[in-house]
Amino acid sequence: MEDEKAFISELLNPKTQEAAFRKLMAQYSRPLYSHIRNIVINHDDTDDVLQNTFIKIFKNLPNFKEQSKLFSWMYRIATNEAITFINQRAKKSGITNEEVQQKALQNLEADEYFEGDTLQLQLQQAVAKLPEKQQLVFKMKYFEDLKYEEISEILNTSVGALKASYHHAVKKIEEYIKSL
Repeated sequence: MEDEKAFISELLNPKTQEAAFRKLMAQYSRPLYSHIRNIVINHDDTDDVLQNTFIKIFKNLPNFKEQSKLFSWMYRIATNEAITFINQRAKKSGITNEEVQQKALQNLEADEYFEGDTLQLQLQQAVAKLPEKQQLVFKMKYFEDLKYEEISEILNTSVGALKASYHHAVKKIEEYIKSL
């Protein structure tokens, strides 16, 4: 984004807020959709979570302290919204978060928006078996190609811990795929 401070001022100014927020949505809808989709898996659920994310971003703009980049702050909100969604779905269904993700993966093959092949599906299944933190780190690094520094800001974790989580995730995924 061009000058972030100026853009944030536009977002906070009642006269320019609507146009600035439209610009923000146009620029970040696609990357936030991909990020959320990596977590919740299902397309329709992703759309719902994305909508909730933008509502939360809009409502909380006045509280944005500029201690992190706008991008990181929005990704943190999207991540939290996606995790909250999975937790609520699990609680409502009386199953674990892992079972929610397994169900979503089972439906992935029939999802018209899923463009992957068998190997992609196996990778998704392997990732779904990881602990939540390793899943997030792996998805952000592998699928979204985010830098460790960006992930560190989003997840509020040290780069060293992220590298260790990613390394463990890769090892577990390799073991899972070899066992198939």
